[in-house]
Amino acid sequence: MTEQKPPRRGQPPRPAAPRGPRPGGPGPGARPRPRTTAPARPSTAPALRLMQPRPRLRLVTVLLTLVLVVFSVRLFQVQVVDAAAYAAKADLNRYQPVEIAAKRGDITDRFGVPLATSVDADDITADPYLFTPQQAKTDSAPQQAAALLAPIIGGDERTIAQQLSTPKSRYVVLARRQLPQVWNRIKVLKSSLADQAAKHGAPGLLNGVLSEPTSKRVYPNGDLAAGVLGFVNGQQQGAGGLEAGLNGELAGRPGKMTYAQSGSQMIPSAGIQEQSAVPGANVELTIDRDIQWAAQSAISQQVRQSGADRGYVVVQDSRTGQILAMADAPGFDPNDIGRADPAALGNPALQDAYEPGSVSKLMSMSAVLDEGVATPWTHVVVPGTLQRGDRVFHDDVDHGTWDLTLNGVLAKSSNIGTILATGQLGKNQNQANQVLYSYLRKFGIGDPTGLNFPGETPGILAKPQNWSTSQQYTIPFGQGLSVNAVQATSIYSTIANGGVRIQPTLVKGTTGPDGQFTPAPAAKKTRVVGEKTAKTLSEMLESVVGDDQGTGTKAQIDGYRVAGKTGTANRVDPKTGRYHGYTASFMGFAPADAPRVTVSCVIQNPTVGSYFGGQICGPVFKQVMEFALKTLQVPPTGTAGPQIPVDFQSGKQ
Repeated sequence: MTEQKPPRRGQPPRPAAPRGPRPGGPGPGARPRPRTTAPARPSTAPALRLMQPRPRLRLVTVLLTLVLVVFSVRLFQVQVVDAAAYAAKADLNRYQPVEIAAKRGDITDRFGVPLATSVDADDITADPYLFTPQQAKTDSAPQQAAALLAPIIGGDERTIAQQLSTPKSRYVVLARRQLPQVWNRIKVLKSSLADQAAKHGAPGLLNGVLSEPTSKRVYPNGDLAAGVLGFVNGQQQGAGGLEAGLNGELAGRPGKMTYAQSGSQMIPSAGIQEQSAVPGANVELTIDRDIQWAAQSAISQQVRQSGADRGYVVVQDSRTGQILAMADAPGFDPNDIGRADPAALGNPALQDAYEPGSVSKLMSMSAVLDEGVATPWTHVVVPGTLQRGDRVFHDDVDHGTWDLTLNGVLAKSSNIGTILATGQLGKNQNQANQVLYSYLRKFGIGDPTGLNFPGETPGILAKPQNWSTSQQYTIPFGQGLSVNAVQATSIYSTIANGGVRIQPTLVKGTTGPDGQFTPAPAAKKTRVVGEKTAKTLSEMLESVVGDDQGTGTKAQIDGYRVAGKTGTANRVDPKTGRYHGYTASFMGFAPADAPRVTVSCVIQNPTVGSYFGGQICGPVFKQVMEFALKTLQVPPTGTAGPQIPVDFQSGKQ
């Protein structure tokens, strides 16, 4: 047997010879010989061995289980443990609370004609989040929107842009209480922009601009009775006049609505929670709109012609104490309060304290007659001057000695004669002062009128022990004390009403949300002087107007008997506290034989023409009184007036 050589490097191994018996080899049954092979050379590369599958599956299972446990724990925390907190946060962004403004009650005249009312309006609001670049698809959305909105709502473009650039806020108010036509213009523009944007697959530029229904206070008659009505502020709360004084009744109670919203749109299916607002009560005044117009027209014209600082007219029902008109000039328009002169805001007929002058002599004469110390025919010798203490007193006109009756003292409005007459009220001047003071108080001087009007002055009346040497003699003719115009008007209504003072009233009643009318409390009544005294005083006041020697002849009215009194007083300048200029006035009632209406006119600091009350206030009184008598359909006087002498020599008792 020949030995087989191993193959050379680079040569393939030779194939082995087929097995079988060789010639000459052993025959059948012979034992085969073992085959020898060359030993394999060891390999230098590491062998790759795969892991078992079961451990790998277990690892994946554990990892997935841990992830699921974490998710489950977090889900449990969100849905169970912190569910309420997360729900509240979601509601905060999803649910929008909105206050529902209560409709402010109307203020009407005595016949239900609106003097102040509320109309539908809209607050223009916005959601700044919808103006962010992510939502609006542009970086300049706030500026573009502001440029479009500013001309419509009358706002400042820069301010509006700043409001829309506050993405952390979901609610801003761009303009309050805009009339419906303003929101209609925005809606049209908003719809047009949305249609254009939809073509490009973008949101509308003004999609984030919304409106909330509210109301706006309006005054249909402009400046008519503005001093009485007052005005409201930006929050529609009373800020002056009756709007402020009766704000509790007028304002009502606001409601609240909470609704779900998405993309600045309400989601009706998500439910709405609403607490309805309670509207305010309607207030009916005693004011007569027509008489108010006549009074305001007359005083405005006279103030302009006289170059006066201001003036006011009060019209009162002599029998009931109800105020039929309270006008002042210059006034203001409460619809445009921003342009009003701050000095004109208010009601000077109640808020101005002034020295009344000679119209106050009616109270002095009331005391003299009611105490029985004199009669209309009593002889009063009136010298040209009168010295009391270190002061010399004069009348408005220089004159020699007058021989007058007490009626003549009132008709000629003599200061000296009034001092002499009131000096008879007591054994000495101190006692006389005490008696006079008691009557002034009964007439309501020094006390509020009872109207409860904001800012009303009660006037100034010192106690008699505090009267200066000068005041002891000036107070009887109306200097050294102060009143407001309604107080002064009430003096004359007291005499017209037979000596019974009826507390002035301005509110007739209120009508609540349920439609129920509640009348105002009955006015307080006080007996001031006897009925006979009042009748005598009324006849004496007719002499002031009807007699050719009286100071009030310009107040005469054809067909009617008129009782009245002029006043011309030194005026205290409120800026300096010193006397400067004059206060002119005229007050009276008609018909004198059956009084129905009392009218007062006061003009402060007239600088053009006459400054005497009879000359500039007498015509105003006449104009307003004539209109009031016709409006109230008061028939003309059917009797002749009394003939009480003015001069003592012409009518001795």
